[in-house]
Amino acid sequence: MKLVISRDSYFKAYIVYLILNGNVEYALNLLSKYHNISPPRVRVNRVKGCSRALAVYSLRDKTIYIQSGEYYSNPFVILHEYYHHLRNYGGVHRGTEYKADEYALDFINEYRRVVKSLV
Repeated sequence: MKLVISRDSYFKAYIVYLILNGNVEYALNLLSKYHNISPPRVRVNRVKGCSRALAVYSLRDKTIYIQSGEYYSNPFVILHEYYHHLRNYGGVHRGTEYKADEYALDFINEYRRVVKSLV
């Protein structure tokens, strides 16, 4: 039996692939184009008062701040913070940490599924 993979699944898998390979800005540009919003900026920089978080999203300057370069190519971290950008777009916070985790895991699970289908 052949596994059927949707276009949406391939898109999500491609986004994860791009992030894993360090093409974070390009991945976020594609996601933002898909959602018809402007992309967030990404900076590797500690955020004062948020030393425990691997990354944070700043609504004020529409930027994902990553605490360390080692997390720059981490799809879970990037997609989790992108969810906050997506849900905050327009200045209203409508996202939760749980939903951001679900969003990131959805992309990662689709990536795994697509890769498995290719083997």
